[in-house]
Amino acid sequence: MGSSASIQIVMVGLDTTGKTTILYRLKFGQYMNAIPTVGFNCEKIEGKVGKVKGVSFTIWDIGGKDNMRPLWKSYLRSADGIIFVIDSSDKERMEEAKIELNKFVKSHNTSKLPTLVIANKQDLQEALDPEEIEKMLSIQEISMSHPLHFLPACAVTGEGLSEAMDIMYEMIKKWKKSKHAKISR
Repeated sequence: MGSSASIQIVMVGLDTTGKTTILYRLKFGQYMNAIPTVGFNCEKIEGKVGKVKGVSFTIWDIGGKDNMRPLWKSYLRSADGIIFVIDSSDKERMEEAKIELNKFVKSHNTSKLPTLVIANKQDLQEALDPEEIEKMLSIQEISMSHPLHFLPACAVTGEGLSEAMDIMYEMIKKWKKSKHAKISR
């Protein structure tokens, strides 16, 4: 993947997890208040630092309300990776998030697409510990059969987001290599 590579990423998660805030933080490098997404947002983002410098990402931020979730899969056709966003402070909906994450990665459309689970809102006082979230979501179990990485972050401060993009990029590079190797055999 040269530096002119354009990478398609689908960003999903329950509503109010901070997907749009992450999108605009990545796009503009600063916190921007976002309103709940009805439908989707799509932004082209140029990597500025680290491994993604010069890499162009197209990120589809798809609404997370229940009525939108069945549509998530239809955005995967040209996707190279998935970002699944969790609200670290929403203990009540952790089980719902786990169900949706499992449903999504086990769907045949994801065909082992690299998936990054971002535990957002780590800045909040009521945020659960990343290790606790990992257990609640059964991250280790899922990652045995699906390329998955888990990372705590904060869209408001931007903490963890450039690392997240580096990890996503590396996972996609590896995935594309293995996919290409299978084709050329």
